[in-house]
Amino acid sequence: MSFDDLKSFNGMKYSGMSVGAAHHWNYPNGTWEETKIAPNIWKIEFSSIKCRKVPAPEGSGVPLRTMYHWGLVCDQKVLKVSANEYETFMTGLKYKIGHKRPYWKDFSYRYTGQQTYRQRLISIFRNILVRLEAEEQRERDGSVEVATSLLSALSLVQLPDAQKLLGTVQ
Repeated sequence: MSFDDLKSFNGMKYSGMSVGAAHHWNYPNGTWEETKIAPNIWKIEFSSIKCRKVPAPEGSGVPLRTMYHWGLVCDQKVLKVSANEYETFMTGLKYKIGHKRPYWKDFSYRYTGQQTYRQRLISIFRNILVRLEAEEQRERDGSVEVATSLLSALSLVQLPDAQKLLGTVQ
């Protein structure tokens, strides 16, 4: 099945990488910049060329110059290991906000009939909030363990159900 073939997941139609497939990337030259903008809020910027750990199969994937716009919701935990070094652990979810084919003038969310950028974010955050509130109630009832990460807070062990509830498949 090719990248552009129409696929189905829990009754939802989509194209792209098959659900369940995985990428593994290295970020050898990553630069992370952060600025404290409130007592508990930091503005972050990260840039890097990411490189596949294993080369892509010949002829697979999208055309060169295709762009994606992702939204990340994640936990970052750090461990200070020396005066100037921290070991970083990050887990979370990556949501497709939109994409731009090489011959398009703009991202998909700028075209008629598509959710706008803000509408997509509202949908994602609203669905996350609904799921978190439901899991909070289950935690109070004692039917789930106390969450210690975003992924456990959303009980993402049931991947298909969680993706459907969170609206991650387009």
